[in-house]
Amino acid sequence: MATSNEDRVCVGAIAGVRGLKGEVRIKSFTADPDGVAAYGPVTTEDASRSFKVKVVGHAKGLLIARLDGVNDRTTAEALKSTRLYVPRSALPKPEDDAFYHADLVGLKAETETGVRLGMVTAVHNFGAGDILEIGGEDGEEDLMVPFTMTTVPMIDLAAGRVIVVPPVFIEADSPDENLKD
Repeated sequence: MATSNEDRVCVGAIAGVRGLKGEVRIKSFTADPDGVAAYGPVTTEDASRSFKVKVVGHAKGLLIARLDGVNDRTTAEALKSTRLYVPRSALPKPEDDAFYHADLVGLKAETETGVRLGMVTAVHNFGAGDILEIGGEDGEEDLMVPFTMTTVPMIDLAAGRVIVVPPVFIEADSPDENLKD
C-alpha cells in the first residue's frame, strides 16, 4: 500500500548523471545535504520505485550518489528530474520555530487584518534565505516574501494559515521629498 504525499517529504531530486556506472547527481533539500541518504530508502513521487542511496561524493553543490539497482548511465539518465521522498515518520521532529517546507506549502496566506493574499505554493532559497511564494487570488500576481519573523510573524499549522506582513516598496521613479540636492 503506497503512502500519500502528505505522509512523505521530498528530500531531494535527481539533477543529472555522472559517469557510465549509473551514478546520479542529487540536489538535496535537507539541512545537511547528506541527509538524503540518512533517513532510509527513498521513493519516487508516485511511490512506484524505491532506492537505497549511498553518497559517494560532492560536486558543485550537488551530491554524487549510487542508487541500488541503477548500474548504468542509461538507467540513471531515465531518472533525471525524479523527486525523492521519505516517510515523514523517518524525519526528526522539527525544532521549535522550525518547519519542513512541506508543512508550509498549501497554507492560506493572510494579512494581520485577515485579508487573504493566496496560498503558499512553494518555498525557495536562491542563496540569501528562504522565500515564500504565495499564489495570487482572483488573477492577482504571485507574491514572493522573505520567510523572516518580520514578514511572516505567525505560522498556525493547526489553522492552516500564515500571517504575512507584505514588504513596503518605494517607487523608484517617485521623488523622495526627504532627499536634498
